[in-house]
Amino acid sequence: MFADYMLNAWVVATIVAVVAPVVGFFVVLRGSAFVAHAVPEAAFAGAAGASLLGLNTIFGLGAFALGASLGIGMLGRRGRHDVVTALALVMLLGAGSLFLGWSTEYAPEIYSLLFGEVLGVSGNEIGLTALLGALCLGAIAVLYRPLLLTSVAPELAAARGIRNHRIDMAFLVVVALATTTAVPVVGALLMFSLMVGPAATARCLTDRPLHAVVLSVVIALLTAWASIAAAYQTNWPVGFFVTAFAFAGYLLAHGGRWIRNAYSRPQAPLAGESAA
Repeated sequence: MFADYMLNAWVVATIVAVVAPVVGFFVVLRGSAFVAHAVPEAAFAGAAGASLLGLNTIFGLGAFALGASLGIGMLGRRGRHDVVTALALVMLLGAGSLFLGWSTEYAPEIYSLLFGEVLGVSGNEIGLTALLGALCLGAIAVLYRPLLLTSVAPELAAARGIRNHRIDMAFLVVVALATTTAVPVVGALLMFSLMVGPAATARCLTDRPLHAVVLSVVIALLTAWASIAAAYQTNWPVGFFVTAFAFAGYLLAHGGRWIRNAYSRPQAPLAGESAA
């Protein structure tokens, strides 16, 4: 499990597990989970197109993810955001299907575009993944205060002169960067679970933003590491374990919060106690 050929898997999974939940915290806070689901599908279409042309799939991932993010942001300003996102999602899934229909790639390579292949990441991809991850974290650090304010109190942010639409567009670019970082590892269909799952779990455990971000990263790291270990032992897909562990963690945290809230509610007085 800790052999030399597994080193790339541990390194890249760790990078993704740090970047995805930091961005995912704001995805959850802003109620943008649908957008975070649509952008990886766009990235899949770009990767399929790049593979068809014989180009590096990372460039196709980035170009389509960025284009979809900016398109959703601009069109959503003039119409319903969920409708625009849904239309972009189905159009890009259709484009990805078309590109795959024209492609002559082997089935395992196509499969990895959808479900990821963390155990097949080459050493050449680590540097690019680390660079994209650093750009994401740097962008979140710069945007943190206005992004937090526009997420929880957009009217107050506007009153302070912060242009909500500009922050929205900047954040969508960050989502595109995070998608480009994560999709080669966990895949277009499962990247959503690593971005949203740990962040949603952390939100159940604490209301403090910084604490929630740090906790999201811790949960994502544990999820990624446990998934690699479980996949190594069972020879099952890593993506299955990422999704299963993320979902199980959220259920446990949500159940714990429900029990905590139930016990913290004031109990109604029994009959006769009020008179006393």
